[in-house]
Amino acid sequence: MSQQSANNKMVIKLVAIVIGMFGFGFALVPLYDVFCDITGINGKTEGSAAVYQSVEVDESREVTVEFIARTNSGMPWEFRAETKRVKVHPGELNTVSFYVRNPASSNIVAQAIPSVSPGIAALYLNKTECFCFNQQPLDAGSEAYMPMQFYVDPQLPKDITFFTLQYTLYDVTARASDLTTTPNPFMASAPSAGE
Repeated sequence: MSQQSANNKMVIKLVAIVIGMFGFGFALVPLYDVFCDITGINGKTEGSAAVYQSVEVDESREVTVEFIARTNSGMPWEFRAETKRVKVHPGELNTVSFYVRNPASSNIVAQAIPSVSPGIAALYLNKTECFCFNQQPLDAGSEAYMPMQFYVDPQLPKDITFFTLQYTLYDVTARASDLTTTPNPFMASAPSAGE
């Protein structure tokens, strides 16, 4: 076998490896989503509203839910949880609020992505109303309150007495320009300073 022939085979092998790695990179995201759905790892919550069914509230148990709000780098909004931590009884319907302000000189559309830690708790967190279900348009200089209504399923394992719900806010204006004029039913304008 000549040196040229050996070099050609090596180049073909290396190109095949690069193509395989590239394909695996694309397949990794859907495979990861399937893995998270099956195992409940990574704290992904449902992307649609749960229907609250009147269940017996377990007043013998108390679960602490902590709320963390952060923005992705490059997102100019001020974003915070109005309630940092709340103690709830499983089965009890609760409402908390998040504050946003757009200090930018342009209108921005945002999307909140939730994450729960420990991840297994995400299976028992039921949101009946959440700003994370929709993209959130906010005019330049405006501020608003965004509610989140939830209940913890009474089937939550007894050893889980504390979990954290974190929202990360992303700027999705470039992909959602048609939503900037649509009022969002989940937002309530913040009162002005004189009110």
